[in-house]
Amino acid sequence: MKLAARMDKILVETAFEVLVRARELEAQGRRVIHLELGEPDFDTPAHIREAAKKALDEGWTHYGPTQGLPELREIIARHVCETRGIEVGPEHVCVTPGGKPIIFFPMLALLEEGDEVIYPNPGFPIYESMIGVCGARPVPVPLVEERGFSFDLNILEDKLSDRTKMIVLNSPQNPTGGLIPKEEIAAIADLVRDRDLIVLSDEIYSRIYYEERPFSIASLPGMQEKTIILDGFSKIYAMTGWRIGYGVMPVWLAQAVNKLMVNSNSCTASFTQRAAMAALTGPQEESERMVAEFRRRRDAFVKGLNELPGFRCNLPRGAFYAFPNITGTGMGSKELADALLNDAGVAGLSGAAFGAYGEGFLRLSYANSYENLMEAVERIDNFLRSH
Repeated sequence: MKLAARMDKILVETAFEVLVRARELEAQGRRVIHLELGEPDFDTPAHIREAAKKALDEGWTHYGPTQGLPELREIIARHVCETRGIEVGPEHVCVTPGGKPIIFFPMLALLEEGDEVIYPNPGFPIYESMIGVCGARPVPVPLVEERGFSFDLNILEDKLSDRTKMIVLNSPQNPTGGLIPKEEIAAIADLVRDRDLIVLSDEIYSRIYYEERPFSIASLPGMQEKTIILDGFSKIYAMTGWRIGYGVMPVWLAQAVNKLMVNSNSCTASFTQRAAMAALTGPQEESERMVAEFRRRRDAFVKGLNELPGFRCNLPRGAFYAFPNITGTGMGSKELADALLNDAGVAGLSGAAFGAYGEGFLRLSYANSYENLMEAVERIDNFLRSH
């Protein structure tokens, strides 16, 4: 037996590979500063944890509806109506174990051999992975450093063809921390509104922003019916291990996603859904304090990165990633990332792990303490000056 050819198209998340290597170094007695993982370094707020405990005690440990608990879908629909200014109901909402199924399932439901999908590069590697697995052709559009890592709209327009079936947007963005301005979102909508395609708008970082509020393409006239909103609880509520996300989409597509859910996961864990209800309806102060702390870290960390020899770094506008340009060091992205881990004890990711256009950059997560971030800058500085 041998693996199916489609397995060759499945990419991995380098963050987890780097984590394994970092743990090996720690097992040898080395102290490593972890800037590789894309998850908040905060605890899930107490009222959410208490809601989960209560749900367990009340017996929310059995199968639930494939599409998600009706009461949670109602809460999500209200939240999306309020935050995006659109009219959606629970019938538009699919609750899934994490956000990734809202990438995979709609692609599996929509894409045929020969279809094309435009996606950001550098970008979350799962986009390209799932496009390929579904038999479609990945069409990368570079994110431009000089534009704050937004699309070059001229290139985007040139990439559109009669075979374009889907466009993936991600704002705020992983790995760059970039944000697509409202006027550019509007320009993208004008390019695609009359085309037979759908937009997958990955908005998982929509509430982690620092100046301009992110804008959803679904909010524009004529776009709600051709947009899938991906969101969830992992980032803003520090619930990465709870595995709960959701998609908001046209009803006809939600029905297809439900078919794929019932054939794969059956349902999302019921007690985590009860916790998610508490997350959206309960106090938001802990999440707001977390974002404020990310802003404090961002400002100091990026300032420190910009003082390093051979580094320059845009100020991220959302999420919790810095994406410094390191071409001035004369080293390649993977070469420098590996050297910083092995020689300086700083675990970060090569920008090329997020696509070819990420070469010449590193992704460094500032979801770590202020003190550790400042020490990481010092360690990188010492490494660069000694080499």
